[in-house]
Amino acid sequence: MPAPRRASVPVATLLRALLALLLTLGLLPLAAGQAVQPVQATQAATQAAPQAQVSRASPLGPARPVPDAGPGGGAQRATEAEVATSDWTQDQLKAWWRALRVMDGRDGALPQALLPPSDDAAWHRVSLPEVQQREATGTAGDARFQMRWYRVRYAAPNGRWPTSVALYMPRLVALAAAVLVKTDDGWRPVFDNQSGAREQWVRPLWVVLPSALTEIQQAREIEVVIAVPVMQAGYYSVSSVWLGAREDLEPKHDRRWVLQIGVPQATGLTLVTLGLFALVLWLKRREDPAYLLFSLATVAWLVRNLHYHLDLPRTRDALEWFWWVTHASMAWVMLLTFLFALRFARQRFARFERGMGLFVLVSSLASMPMWGRGFDALVLLHICNAVVGLAGTAFVASIAWRQGTRELRVMAAALVIGVVLGVHDLGLLAGWWWPEHVYLMPFATLVILASFLYAVQYRYIEALRGVERANEELAQRLDEQSVELRAQHDKLREAERQQALLLERQRIMQDMHDGLGSSLLSAMVAVEQGSMPQEQVVGVLRECVDDLRLVIDSLEPVGHDLVSLLATMRYRLGKRLQLGGLKLEWDVHDLPPLDWLEPPDALHVLRLMQEALTNALKHARATRVRVVTRDLGRRVEIRVEDDGEGFDVGAISQGRGLRGLQRRAKVLGGLLRVDSSPGHGTVVTLRLPVARADREAVLQQG
Repeated sequence: MPAPRRASVPVATLLRALLALLLTLGLLPLAAGQAVQPVQATQAATQAAPQAQVSRASPLGPARPVPDAGPGGGAQRATEAEVATSDWTQDQLKAWWRALRVMDGRDGALPQALLPPSDDAAWHRVSLPEVQQREATGTAGDARFQMRWYRVRYAAPNGRWPTSVALYMPRLVALAAAVLVKTDDGWRPVFDNQSGAREQWVRPLWVVLPSALTEIQQAREIEVVIAVPVMQAGYYSVSSVWLGAREDLEPKHDRRWVLQIGVPQATGLTLVTLGLFALVLWLKRREDPAYLLFSLATVAWLVRNLHYHLDLPRTRDALEWFWWVTHASMAWVMLLTFLFALRFARQRFARFERGMGLFVLVSSLASMPMWGRGFDALVLLHICNAVVGLAGTAFVASIAWRQGTRELRVMAAALVIGVVLGVHDLGLLAGWWWPEHVYLMPFATLVILASFLYAVQYRYIEALRGVERANEELAQRLDEQSVELRAQHDKLREAERQQALLLERQRIMQDMHDGLGSSLLSAMVAVEQGSMPQEQVVGVLRECVDDLRLVIDSLEPVGHDLVSLLATMRYRLGKRLQLGGLKLEWDVHDLPPLDWLEPPDALHVLRLMQEALTNALKHARATRVRVVTRDLGRRVEIRVEDDGEGFDVGAISQGRGLRGLQRRAKVLGGLLRVDSSPGHGTVVTLRLPVARADREAVLQQG
């Protein structure tokens, strides 16, 4: 048994399904309930619903009834028109535009040679929209033009004329058009689009008929002619014509203007601003070429949209070059876009980038109009642009799918959307489909721009997160090192404390050995030999006790206060001096604290004072001893004065006791002076620095 045949879907069914989908998505610029069927289908619908009828403008004769379109039923759409043509030279076309400018707002008549044909045989019917494909050009020669006159008629629905009648065309791609209205005195121009010719190809045509003309024509229909000048063998596109109440058509025009003019202009301004910002960033960070690529892409996009900002050239050659510049720049926009996107991949693709750049350069040069007229250069450009777009998008998408980063995948998805919408616009430019559709490339630009901004924002956030992670790791390492340093510092402090204790212990032991130990040993030997009386033994023991107390007093915290240290010494030695018959005069005043005075230094001071007082008590045979302190600014002074017998300082300057006093004063960073003479007593003066820095400076000097 033969296998059953698969049912095939007719192409017409697929096209109808696609058309329904586009209508559902709102891509076709048709209002809900407004018919697109030819006149025969309209008549059938009229028979099915005769109770609710309004009128549609017909190109010939009175208006024809169509099904009610709801609140906007007063707006009528002509899908057919009568057309007549006139072959003109460039001088005739200039004369036509000059005549329109002269009649602007004034009474008068157009030259007979520049009026629509009066012979009915010159008119024939055409379906709207009408699109003429661009033909491959021959020799350059003189530019020839053709004036195409499109005639439609309008009658008010049910005889109720609106207050203001308007004409609206979604698209008119040609040279500067004009609109004429038939009056009893002939054709009268009501609209001249020379000032808006630059954007006529994308700007919807909008004409409000003068109210005086509509009042005159209320008993009959209005006959309107749209004068469309085109280049012979050139591309043009004439959409369907809407006639009706202004309040019904104005929302359609405004919505179309926003989609075709407002969005592209806003997109261009946004891109220029972001491009300047990216250029400034690149100048600050030249090691990152992504910002430069983005800036160059915005410049290329600005060139691509020159037709929004410059008037179109009037000559054929200049127009060919103008469209070559704008269309060739599209390939450079895509190339720079792909290079920017690949900067977010994990590796460089030098071969692809060089190959794509070479292809774009060769295609741009090969499509220049200067090479010949045997082919349509713009068609070649569109093909090359399609190749660049499809190949580049496929490559970026494959890289994003295999190894791309998150931001590269987002950009790849946006590029795919851009290719789909670009194919749609390519079909519009070539006249292949839906001549009344809105150009969607500006919206694709917004999608791609959004993906670029997302990529830059994602990279910026990731960089911030990387910095935060690095800061956290650094802070953690710093904390760990701080703990280690703190532990090492504690160990070092403990070692220093132990070392200080050891040194202090050794100092005390050495001091006790030299002082207390030596005195006790000498007394013990003398007692054993029986050569020392008991009174001397008691005196030696008393000196030993005083010496021990002096060592203990030096360990007491005195807060760097020299006066307190001297007061402690007075308390310890006062009774001994009194028992020895010495009168102590205490002339001690407040002194600044010595921040360097530590227990070892305090012991040296006490030893010096003890030595001076002991000499006065034991050797000078003095009756009075005076202790004086003075504040000398950067130094303090301590003097011990007695009224004893005195001595010759020069004779004993090499003595052991005086050298010991000088050594202790030098350790303190001070200066010791002994003034004495026989019979005039002795003065021992000790000067000490107040600041630690001064003391260290003296010690460094030796």
